[in-house]
Amino acid sequence: MRRKIPSTTALICFEAAARHESFTKAAQELALTQGAVCRQIGGLEDFLNVELFRRSRRGVKLTEAGLSYSRQVATQLDAVERDTLSVMRQQGANVIELAVVPTFGTQWLLPRLKDFQHRHPEVTVNLTNRTRPFLFADTPFDAAIYYGDADWSGTQSQRLMGENPLPVCSPALLGGESTLDARRIAGLPLLQQTTRPYAWRQWFNGQGLNIAGDMTGPRYELFSMLAQAAMHEMGVALIPPFLIQRELEEGRLVVANRHALSSSRAYYLMIPDRKVESASLRAFRDWLAEQAQAYIASRKGDAPS
Repeated sequence: MRRKIPSTTALICFEAAARHESFTKAAQELALTQGAVCRQIGGLEDFLNVELFRRSRRGVKLTEAGLSYSRQVATQLDAVERDTLSVMRQQGANVIELAVVPTFGTQWLLPRLKDFQHRHPEVTVNLTNRTRPFLFADTPFDAAIYYGDADWSGTQSQRLMGENPLPVCSPALLGGESTLDARRIAGLPLLQQTTRPYAWRQWFNGQGLNIAGDMTGPRYELFSMLAQAAMHEMGVALIPPFLIQRELEEGRLVVANRHALSSSRAYYLMIPDRKVESASLRAFRDWLAEQAQAYIASRKGDAPS
């Protein structure tokens, strides 16, 4: 069935005219005559059976329908342009489009990625934030790093490491103590992580405690947000140490209690079945597993990974 889509030329003329609210300026931008722009927009209005501009001797002004449509068209044209440039850049290149959970990507992966580039200069790795699983078929992604149980249909997984978060806070909240016991921590504001809603409950239960307010407190989606809130003395947060190494080394955050939250869930590299034979993805998978093992070995004295 033929799609109900107007010509690209008409949409480009309309977007430029809507942005300038001027057929003349649109024509100048597009290197067309004003008459050509007028004809394209007139044809678009006929196609839609909707008036997009009000014409007067003073010029043109978008109608309400025209304003709404112009915003949608601009967004879609921008997307088409981005996709086109992406294809042009990737021509003849090995590119991995990687979805990655944000804080893991910025705090752990990026500082190590230069080593992969050095070993495999022919491969480019692009990173995009994604916090939850998705359908690979509906996206441009070749692989994903996410935290969970590896139950992701149509993929193969490579386990990287566990989280093993510890309670951390600003040194000011310790009140001169080196550490706090679990009951003292329960009396402080508990900063919650949106995607780990039961983390504090599991941490307290691991020490044989049932705390009535273990799921109350402000919620933040990213560990980087939790870290900022904790540094500003807003409460105690459960954060994996490898995501806040600099903050711990500089003393902006301190470990309030050495009891780590243990979980069977972990960070995984997920590769869709249709991509597992990709040489560049295999190289990235092997390198990533090596980096994770090296990190785990370097932290043997800390909580288990």
